[in-house]
Amino acid sequence: MLRALFAELSPLATHRGWPRVAVDADTWRAIGEALREGKLDLLAEWGDAGAVHCALYEPATRGVQIATIAAHEGRAPSLAVFHAPASRLERALADLYGIEVVGLPDQRAWLDHGRWPVRAPLAAQPRPASASASPAYRFLEAQGPGLHQVPVGPVHAGIIEPGHFRFTASGETVVRLEERLGYTHKGIEKSIVGRSVNDAARLAARVSGDSTVAYSFAFARAIEAALDSSPPPRALWLRAVMAELERIANHLGDIGAICNDASFAMLHAECGILRERTLRACARAFGHRLMMDRIVPGGVTTDLTADGEKEIGALCTRLTREFPELIELYDNTASLQDRTVGTGIVSTRLAAAFAAPGYVGRASSRLFDARVHLPYPPYDVAPLEIAVRHEGDVDARVWVRILEVQRSVLWLQSALGALPGGPVRLALPAATAESTESTAVVEGFRGDILTYVRIGAGQLIERCHLRDPSWLSWPLLEAAIEGNILADFPLCNKSFNCSYSGHDL
Repeated sequence: MLRALFAELSPLATHRGWPRVAVDADTWRAIGEALREGKLDLLAEWGDAGAVHCALYEPATRGVQIATIAAHEGRAPSLAVFHAPASRLERALADLYGIEVVGLPDQRAWLDHGRWPVRAPLAAQPRPASASASPAYRFLEAQGPGLHQVPVGPVHAGIIEPGHFRFTASGETVVRLEERLGYTHKGIEKSIVGRSVNDAARLAARVSGDSTVAYSFAFARAIEAALDSSPPPRALWLRAVMAELERIANHLGDIGAICNDASFAMLHAECGILRERTLRACARAFGHRLMMDRIVPGGVTTDLTADGEKEIGALCTRLTREFPELIELYDNTASLQDRTVGTGIVSTRLAAAFAAPGYVGRASSRLFDARVHLPYPPYDVAPLEIAVRHEGDVDARVWVRILEVQRSVLWLQSALGALPGGPVRLALPAATAESTESTAVVEGFRGDILTYVRIGAGQLIERCHLRDPSWLSWPLLEAAIEGNILADFPLCNKSFNCSYSGHDL
């Protein structure tokens, strides 16, 4: 499909790695039709100065293509009119760039809550905000006898980021959920522009703190591809070691938290202990519990010593010994299974349509993991088996996490014996007068993180887009809770564990 769509178009020389082509309205419409027919997956769609980009993945060939359409007179045609998953992406780019997305079915603002001092802050000429108060956000209506609404958030009872959830229910049964996000928008993409590569890397690492390794990894790979540079082999392996440790720590935390929301506090405590052991091993091996700023363009900043290898090896041994007991407890506790099995189902059809990332997609039969399907070093020579379930419920999302913890442990044990020697960081090439750009994808614990960068003169960032997997998962949470009771929302929500900060940028 990709070859047929873009056969007569020449890739832009400035974009390295996967090809990027400029398309016209007819080709853009053909992209929309292919998305609607399920022949392509929409990985991302984002704005630029006078243009809109999209990243496309073809499951049949495992090919990736970047397409760009010019926004003539500030207008560009909508993909959402063909493919609903593009809707929030296009609403966001309209907010940030002021581009009128023609045909977009939902014209409501998304990230802009009417409190910014300017409108379209990433446009060439941002407009001053109106002095008049913005109208209240209009939630979609659901009609029927006996329906009532339950508003939750954006301020929540626990230590949690802000997000508003508007439930429409019939008694205790949820008829519709609509989310309102954007409360943690912090202007990262604006802040990155004009910064040096190294300064921008620090901001990229802080998009979503629990995925700092994955974001640093994706940003570094995009920068290196744009500059036609490769880090040393040892650095490539150490990056993956950090990424798998981050995955294990977060999955352990999620498994415990899901069980806690199902009123099984003991598993929460036991998983919390193992998560803490993992974070302490990270601190001893790499000098930071979250391994923040350890992956940088050009390599890594901290080498792994023999003592660090022993720490990770001992952690893997402990997880191999203790984690199976917790799995058995989870699987054999009837009250826990009663809450998780059959709850919050995401259909295979929806998972495929939304290109559902990570454990959300793989729990609903979507066979995609960037480490396997778009392999990057060292996974191209040291592959791992991906975990897939078909039930699509909370239980399936728990089991995908369980299997991924086990397989990450096995991968780490093998990787520790295969680490190459040598340096861990190389200097980046000298700056050039021409702009260069690239797109990279890395598999974080929530799913695939996409990064697009364009580097200008003096190696300053001209544009950077960081797409969190939560952009593709948040809408599916709305679908998952329909038909369930209100009391099961915390359980469903935790089984998704979408990032507010990563989504809101």
